[in-house]
Amino acid sequence: MTFIVRQIATTADGREIIRSNPFAADEIGIGRSTSNAIHLPDLAVNPDHATIRRRDDGQIIIESSSGQNFTLDGKHRISVTVDPAAGAELGFGGHVITVSEEGDDVVLTVKRVEALSDSAEVRSESTLYTLKGLLPGKRLSAWGFVALVLAAFLVWPIYTWATWRGVEERPDQFHADTMWSSGALSSAHHALEKDCQACHVDAFVTVKDETCLTCHTDDAHDHAAKPRLLAARGEPEGLAVISAAFASAFNKPPGRCVECHSEHEGTGAMQPTAQKFCADCHDGMDGRLTDTKLENASDFGIAHPQFRPAVLLSPGGKNPPRQRISLDDKPTENNGLKFPHDVHLSKTGGVAQMGRRLSADYGFGDSLVCKDCHTPDPKGVRFEPVDMKEDCSMCHSLAFDEIGGTVRTLRHGEPAMVQADLRAYYRSTRPTRPINLGGMARRRPGAGNEARVASDYARAVRFRPSRANLAISQVFSRGGACFDCHGVTPPTARGRVDYGIKPVTQADRYMHNGWFSHEAHNDETCTSCHNAPASKTANDLLLPGIKTCRECHGGEFQKTSDVPSTCAMCHDYHADDGAPWLIREEQKDKQQKPDKQIARQ
Repeated sequence: MTFIVRQIATTADGREIIRSNPFAADEIGIGRSTSNAIHLPDLAVNPDHATIRRRDDGQIIIESSSGQNFTLDGKHRISVTVDPAAGAELGFGGHVITVSEEGDDVVLTVKRVEALSDSAEVRSESTLYTLKGLLPGKRLSAWGFVALVLAAFLVWPIYTWATWRGVEERPDQFHADTMWSSGALSSAHHALEKDCQACHVDAFVTVKDETCLTCHTDDAHDHAAKPRLLAARGEPEGLAVISAAFASAFNKPPGRCVECHSEHEGTGAMQPTAQKFCADCHDGMDGRLTDTKLENASDFGIAHPQFRPAVLLSPGGKNPPRQRISLDDKPTENNGLKFPHDVHLSKTGGVAQMGRRLSADYGFGDSLVCKDCHTPDPKGVRFEPVDMKEDCSMCHSLAFDEIGGTVRTLRHGEPAMVQADLRAYYRSTRPTRPINLGGMARRRPGAGNEARVASDYARAVRFRPSRANLAISQVFSRGGACFDCHGVTPPTARGRVDYGIKPVTQADRYMHNGWFSHEAHNDETCTSCHNAPASKTANDLLLPGIKTCRECHGGEFQKTSDVPSTCAMCHDYHADDGAPWLIREEQKDKQQKPDKQIARQ
């Protein structure tokens, strides 16, 4: 059985439009709700007003489901049974539903009749409740209100600005042009709170770079050449074209200071640069700058290349050569030292035993640990260079003589002085006893033996200076004090002992375009990032890769990570040897509040 609903609509010129929809169901609904098969957009009709269902004998039952009546042939009813073959006319508000039969189908013809009330007029709910008709048109009062707004927020501020333009510091009173301010100045520019002209030189012109550079002479410089910056960013696309056009119209072209440093955002510290500011250039940059050596980057957690530290190629000199090499290539560095970390950090070897014997004097534990040799710098960011006297001499002694309780040592780092000191020692001292006897007090009697002893002693005295060369060779050869830790250059000619020491350079920074602070990682152990216990040579580059860092650090939007990290945490737009802006602000906060620990980054 099928209900056929025919909706009849009348156009403005009186033409009827009929839409038929079949419903193969035993029951259908009537109401204002659009979920009903017969939808009547009339406020006189309830959302779910009535239902129509067919009986087995072919008749239909119309029954109110809301308690509100309807009409049958003009009489109010709550429930009624109708024979479709005989026909009937049902009334719901301003609508009439004619019941008829076509074959086995029940036809329900719905038509809007003449309105009986406001609720039944030919208009929808949206038009009935709209305020459109109450809004003012172009009347005198409306134009007067517009003029008042323009006078208050345009004419008056302009007049105030022109009046006080040449005044360096305004008196404490209300100034109309302050209504144009978007907010208070940050703490960095708080001193300029009453001196707008210090930055806003020209009216309706965005602050120029030249104005910023009058104060920021040391800490602000171009990130790169302006043409390359613009090329790296690429041409704007989509809605960005409109934004770029507006920016250009208001003297804010790409690359200006104010593009990144937004003021009047509040009295606290300026907000860090959003990651998108960096990603706009560095994400897919190789496609715009085909000659760049930088890899693409956008988010540390998911789109950041492997670290490429500046690895030392050869030691020595003021600026020894370095090369950026990816940690994926497992690079090594030539620092000029021989140092096996595994031997010194062993918990069972001879070094551990020596450390336990010296623990009372130097505070060693059951074995040596990283902090026994590596001392943080005063800022806690990096480490001081390992020093022979401070960190090594307690085990690696350079002593060779003792005079009156004072121990003489070879001069570390001065090979020529080591050779000179040894020669002076053997020239200025005599043998303590003859070579073949225990001393002059213990000798066989007799003139012959006395002469023999005297002769041997004289020979020892004569040849003692020549023993200096042997001592020098031993110091610089395998097993000697110098050879164990340093590369040794051989003598320049046969028979000479002018040994030399190869240069040594201790790198204090590998990430020259990034920043890392050890102080922020005090809760971690050294070996959780640096695999020193397994290193057998000083050439090993014991730097953690990006996978290790990602165990704690995620990207800007990876809130599930321990430390969501933006570009500004490790990088600075105005890159130099100092910390990025975000790190500097945290260091300032720590200095101001020494009792408050900085949260892990």
